[in-house]
Amino acid sequence: MMPGKPEVRRALFWGVLFTAILAGLIVVGSRNLSHFDAALVGYTFAVLFALFGIVYRYAIWLQRPPTAMYWKQGWQAFLAPRHLISNLAHWVGRCVTDIALNRFIWIRGRLRWLAHWTIMWGCALAVGITFPLVFGWLHFESVPGDFDSYRISLFGFPTADFSVHSLFGFLLFHGLVWSAVFVIVGVMIAMRRRMRDEGAAAVQIFAEDFLPLVLLFAVSLTGLLLTSSYTWMKGYGYDFLAILHAVTVIFTLLWLPFGKFFHIFQRPAQLGVTFYKDLGRRGESATCRRCAKPFSSRMHVEDLIRVEKELGYSFEAEDPIGHYQWVCPPCRRALFALAQGRMWHGPGSQRAPGIPAQGSSHVNPGLGEGPLGEEDRENFHP
Repeated sequence: MMPGKPEVRRALFWGVLFTAILAGLIVVGSRNLSHFDAALVGYTFAVLFALFGIVYRYAIWLQRPPTAMYWKQGWQAFLAPRHLISNLAHWVGRCVTDIALNRFIWIRGRLRWLAHWTIMWGCALAVGITFPLVFGWLHFESVPGDFDSYRISLFGFPTADFSVHSLFGFLLFHGLVWSAVFVIVGVMIAMRRRMRDEGAAAVQIFAEDFLPLVLLFAVSLTGLLLTSSYTWMKGYGYDFLAILHAVTVIFTLLWLPFGKFFHIFQRPAQLGVTFYKDLGRRGESATCRRCAKPFSSRMHVEDLIRVEKELGYSFEAEDPIGHYQWVCPPCRRALFALAQGRMWHGPGSQRAPGIPAQGSSHVNPGLGEGPLGEEDRENFHP
């Protein structure tokens, strides 16, 4: 896409705006850089670049017709006055189950869930500790007259004191160690699946499936080596390890907007799709124009037709169907079979022998036994 296109200009604007806001917050939060560590400037610029890339790509993604439709309709469904209170309660529940607990991964497999959950919370813990430290928002000071205690300062304001020998101090100062252990455990489980699961191996590619794991492992391992160096080896090799760790972290941050990790920022937006579906269930159903049975929400079908037209696709059909989206999935498969039958038996044939002109049935007779679960149950009508 050329920079002159409106969607590109809008994405550039939002990217620059968010980057400038973060840069301003770094200056203000570090008290005019008085608490900013110049040795961490490389990390800071890597974060700023990553933020620009993430916001730019996110803005482009939101302007695509399908995403824009879900984004707009999802917010309208969520903010509907009649259902706002229940939507807020459902939003909290879905944040806990879908994001914090990764229920959608648990359904796919226990080990797969454990890998995803440990990697996610290990990274979240590391980000929660390192970013405020790098930006100068969080720093520690010795308590006057008590050399065994530290004072936590947040945005330059003193908050609480704690002893370096306390359990809280031990957990806080080793927070990055716990996050690295979490990530390494998750990476090892994910690597095992990637190398042993034939289904995963058949579709995986290095840049999308192995490189993210390699980067996470490199960042975590070099971080643990730094801790080992100053804890047990009297700082042996610390300078080299610090540079190596910085290289792995900065490369990961620079790669963040362009690789698989971008789904971290897309996933929360998918919560809006669930509210959109809830609104559709409460509304009028779409009726199949071939078998006259309900199969989806009328709102979704109409939105889908509009999005397809915006994308330049035309699936118009002869009356009484009018548009292919007004046909339910089972009937689509039946129509596909009928079309193949007419081609097989010649242009004069009306339909293939043994295939009825109306009605359809599932090959899998069990309710909800298909791969889509709830989606299959909604579209099941023998």
